[in-house]
Amino acid sequence: MTPPAPATATTTTEATTTTPAPVTLDRREGPYGEVVLRRRGEDFEIIANGTFLMDTSDGRSERLLVDAALRVLGARPHPAVLVGGLGVGFSLAHAAAEPAWGRIAVVEREAAIIDWHRRGPLARISGEALADPRTVLVHGDLVAYVRSSPDTFDALCLDIDNGPGWTVTEDNDHLYSPAGLAACAARLNPGGVLAVWSARPSADFEESLRNAGFSGVRTEEVPVARGVPDVVHLAVRPA
Repeated sequence: MTPPAPATATTTTEATTTTPAPVTLDRREGPYGEVVLRRRGEDFEIIANGTFLMDTSDGRSERLLVDAALRVLGARPHPAVLVGGLGVGFSLAHAAAEPAWGRIAVVEREAAIIDWHRRGPLARISGEALADPRTVLVHGDLVAYVRSSPDTFDALCLDIDNGPGWTVTEDNDHLYSPAGLAACAARLNPGGVLAVWSARPSADFEESLRNAGFSGVRTEEVPVARGVPDVVHLAVRPA
């Protein structure tokens, strides 16, 4: 074994970076379990049932979710988009900042999250978007809404879980099942696009989309600082 090299003196002090400890701002029990809003330094985090969902540190993948859907739609005039759920507000804010979108519906089941956006610290992200006349906020469960609503859209931009294989609650599994994907297709106008955010790629979900009758199935990656990239799964309802 090679002996360690002798220590050498230095004339500079190396700076160390520490991650700030989180501070809990609000904690509530709802019909789907516990939801928590935390602040970590300048950023906010949402935790559901002990599982980290998202924070305000970046937002690139949430914006890609919306941009990719619009890009697939091409020159379709004033397409209607459904954003699910509200989260930290990046997807909704990005959609509302784009004049090409027409009607914008956002579905969020957690009353606490809606409160944090309407009257709490997340209003700085979503305030203008919620005030936009194109925006309609629906307080309800996305899975139930997709299954039963008569409304149709040109794009569904879904970000309610950490991915099809990593759901926040068991009920959300239905959304990625054959019946759930059929319901998504029913909410889309012909040629409409389904965009699903995920913390990791899933070849199995791509296959599920093809088996559900979607075309143009592909996955776009968003590089992250560590680990596998975030992705957006894209699929088109045939015209």
